[in-house]
Formats: sequence, C-alpha cells, structure tokens
Amino acid sequence: MSGRSHRLGFEDGLRVASVGLRARPLRAGLSALGIAIGTAAIVAVLGLSSSSQAGLLAEIDRLGTNLLTVEAGKSLTGEDANLPVDAPARISHISQVEQLAYTGQVKDEDVYRSPLIPVENTGGLQVRATSLNLPAVLNTGIARGTWLNTATATVPVTMLGSTAARQLGIDRVFPHERVWLGNQWFNVVGVLDSSPLAPDVDNSALVGFPAARRYLGYTSVVGSRVEMGPPNSIYARAAQGHEAEVQAVLAKTANPESPSQVNVSQPSDVLTARAAAAGAFDSLFLGLGVVALIVGAVGVANIMIISVLERRSEIGLRRALGATETQIRSQFLAESVLLALIGGAVGVFSGVMATAVYASAKGWMVVIPAEAWTGGIASALLIGALAGLLPAMKASRMPPTAALRTA
Repeated sequence: MSGRSHRLGFEDGLRVASVGLRARPLRAGLSALGIAIGTAAIVAVLGLSSSSQAGLLAEIDRLGTNLLTVEAGKSLTGEDANLPVDAPARISHISQVEQLAYTGQVKDEDVYRSPLIPVENTGGLQVRATSLNLPAVLNTGIARGTWLNTATATVPVTMLGSTAARQLGIDRVFPHERVWLGNQWFNVVGVLDSSPLAPDVDNSALVGFPAARRYLGYTSVVGSRVEMGPPNSIYARAAQGHEAEVQAVLAKTANPESPSQVNVSQPSDVLTARAAAAGAFDSLFLGLGVVALIVGAVGVANIMIISVLERRSEIGLRRALGATETQIRSQFLAESVLLALIGGAVGVFSGVMATAVYASAKGWMVVIPAEAWTGGIASALLIGALAGLLPAMKASRMPPTAALRTA
C-alpha cells in the first residue's frame, strides 16, 4: 500500500482479492460452476445455431436454388390426379429449362428385404420408376455401387434411396444383392446419397421406366396405345435468374387442360425456411442458460456473504491498519468479479468445445458468433459485480472495533 496515496495497486488488489478464493478452492469452484454452466449453455446454443444455419446454407449453395418440381395434385373431386405422359416432353421445350428428370410412383407395389416379410410391413418405402439423369438433375451422389444405365433400366434391377437402403439393412452392394419387389427378386446395383431436394427419392426403390412397364405393369393408355406409366414428379433446372419466369408457366405447360391439378414448388425454399427456423428454439435454451446464470449469481452472493462473516477479523485488522472503506469494498467486489470471471471463462471454453465437437460430427462448419463468447464473459462480469455489491458494502461498513471484538 502506498504511503502517500493510500491506494492499492492493481496487482496488489488482485492478489488480495484472490486470497479468499485460494483459501477455499472447493467452495469457490462450486460457486463458479453455476456461472460456468449458464455461460456454456449460452455459447453452445448460439454456436450450434449458427453452425447449423451455416451448414444448411452451404447445402443450399451446393444443391442450387434453381430446381423446380412439378407434381400431380388433386382433381376437383379430391382424388389423386395424374400428369400427362408427355408432360416431361412439353416442359423440355421451355427455353429457360436447362435440365429435366422425372419419376413415377408405382403405387400398387412395395419393396421388402425378402418375401417372408408380411405385406403390411412396408416401412413407408415406395417403388418409383425414374429417368436415367435423375442424380445429375438433383445433384445427388452415388454412395455405393453404380447408377442405372440404358441396359439395367430394362431388367429387374433397382437403385435404393438412402433411407430405403438403411431400412432394408443394406449398407454395402455385394454381387447378387437382392430385394423383393413386385413379387419377384430385383438385383440391387447401388445406393444413392441423401437427396435433400427430393425426400421421396430417399424413401424409394428406383427402377427404370422400361423395367417398371415390363415387370411391374406400370403403364397408361393414351388413345389406343399403351404407354409407360405417367410421371408423378418432374424436376426441372431453370436457368439462373429465370426461376420465377419458368415457375409461372410450368403448370400450364405440364397439363394445359387442367393446370389447377398441378403443384409447382421450389424445394430450396424448404431448406431456406429450415435455415431461418434453425434458431426457433434458441430462446428456450437461452432462457435455461439465463436461469443457470441467475442460480450461479445467487451462489456467488451467498459465498461472498459467508466470506464476509467468516473474515471479520481480517476486515477489522485491515481497517485498524488504515484500510479505507473503499479499499475493503473494492477487495470483496473484485473477489466476486474474479470468481464470476473464472466461471465465465470455463463456461465459454466448454461451450466452444461442445459446439466444435457436435458441429464436426454433423459435418458443419464450426461457427462461434462473437456475441456468444463476448456476451458470456460480459454476463459473467455483470453477475459477479451485482452478486458481490451487497456483501462488499456490508464488509466496508463494518466498524473495526466491532469486527475485532467478534473475531
């Protein structure tokens, strides 16, 4: 302590403030735990939300926002409508459509691991006929095996969507791997990666349109001719910047006679909505974090009050040696802030590590917003100051003679 100014230097003040914490490390650690838990919750919630949104936006960028889907809707009587067989050919004549693929659900057929599975246990899986350029249009990769070609599209061969493969217990493609489809065996030639823009593809066993017509009876009558079955979903890649223009004419082009029975959508809108809603529950978890911080603040206030009562002799001795009320108040206030700061630092580190581990496991980019860790530290400091203010004032107002007499 300076003899002239009677002021306590910063380093000396920090050393004095840490005496109480170093003397009772277990109690101090338990008090800081509430602050650490609350801060970790805040950092982790904001970090995971930002990382999730970044992952979704990166997925949207990879898949593109120019994919439009045309699907069969409902008739005026509420029954399922069908798209015309020539709908894909009509849409392909739109000048701003760069790529086009289509699928048709074979509604009367299901896929099973073996013929011994009860027919009602479909698992929600579908059978779909598909055009051969589907993966290229959907930007979907091949996880296992090979995609259908002009030869395999005509024989009993199937390609499984990611969800269908998982439910059927197929994670590898071996020679002569088979599934029971349409009351006969179909060889499995591959498994697709997940298709975020076409969830129905994930739940399907995909076969070529010629094979669907020959082995599954997927046909339709056009005039006096028997044609392949009608498409249910058409996927069109529009030229960048012309999405709205193409979307406006798709229904009329696909079914000129009944455009109201055609549903047109932009699948990337769903992903964008998911990205926007990724933080929908943030307020709930942030509220839990705030509750933990409040509990931690009560713990810090409690330990500081007890510390003042236990250290009356120390307070009295320091006052007798010339310490001012301001110095006593600063000592205990600094001790409270230091305790909260330690808890906040541990919480920020824990929250960052939790975010990094979870985001890495999900394949997301790790994003920790600056407001997450700065807000966590600032909250801890504020709570430490508020929690220690009353005990510090009580300690500073304690008369030296009374403190020494009750020691």
